[in-house]
Amino acid sequence: MQGKFITFEGIDGAGKSTHIEATKAQICAAGIECIQTREPGGTPLGEKIRALFLNETMMPLTELMLVFAARREHLETVIWPALSRGAWVICDRFTDATVAYQSYGRGLGIEPVETLAQFIHPDFSPDLTLWFDVAPDIAAARVAAGRTHKDRFEREQAQFFARVREGYAAVAASAPQRVVRIDAEMALAEVALAVQRAVAGVLR
Repeated sequence: MQGKFITFEGIDGAGKSTHIEATKAQICAAGIECIQTREPGGTPLGEKIRALFLNETMMPLTELMLVFAARREHLETVIWPALSRGAWVICDRFTDATVAYQSYGRGLGIEPVETLAQFIHPDFSPDLTLWFDVAPDIAAARVAAGRTHKDRFEREQAQFFARVREGYAAVAASAPQRVVRIDAEMALAEVALAVQRAVAGVLR
């Protein structure tokens, strides 16, 4: 029995990480094995790539190639084996983030990301994606209040995050059956309820 793949997406400061643990608990309470992971990362090699990706200055195409290298390792060693044994996988970011950050944020366009996605994970996509949508200025204020050290993405200007948000909106419009928009500007309890309802839809 194939497991389900659920991804959490949104710009830095959207608050998605707050709700991942609760979602894992919700799935486990239904008697389903569930693992939590993240991108870039999720494997020993992936975490090394993550450190480079978040902290070293590099060209946009280098970013793109690094994140897909980490993604293939992640899929082969963690995600696909778990799904094959019937476990559910919750992942903090996946290829939608690459569309948003590299295609739109960095201005690489959609074609190179689509080409690499088809090469790295042909015909594979999440069963459910929760997009935590928030205005860039609100997200930036949350990051400033909650983190003493910012990675190089978190230090980007508001215009960058506006483009990233546009990218997420384009993804959501292209896959309405998969992507659920969560208004991340709502009160924490309201956001939690919206997430719970969305996940309950795939638990049925």
